[in-house]
Amino acid sequence: MLRQILGIIAGIIAGSLCVWAVETINHSLYPFPAGMKTNDMDAFKAYVENLPVLGKLLVIVGYALGALVSGFVSTKVAKNGKPVAAIICGLIFLTFTIYNMFVLPTPVWFWVLGILVWGLVLAGYKLALNKKQ
Repeated sequence: MLRQILGIIAGIIAGSLCVWAVETINHSLYPFPAGMKTNDMDAFKAYVENLPVLGKLLVIVGYALGALVSGFVSTKVAKNGKPVAAIICGLIFLTFTIYNMFVLPTPVWFWVLGILVWGLVLAGYKLALNKKQ
């Protein structure tokens, strides 16, 4: 049980770092407007609304990478061969993603991909089980 909890924690940390890294790249490609404060929710909503499609797609790429890595790491740390840790990580990330999509102006395609992409935790789980030498 302890390994499973540690697996979930490790998966959340690893997945979060992946999402953060891709979003950092995204913000370097599509920087915030000069003088914008990231804690100004109206300004942040305007930024997201005006973000080009490629900028929004990069957010999905970050989610995909985060899901894959989260599923992989959580499974490796849990070491029980079950997908439970990976699924819990995916559900936690999915919850935060849905909250963000409610709060920020995102198009329908972003909702669809933003929800589906977290299923990649199961691909990470499968990769972690691969014992080919």
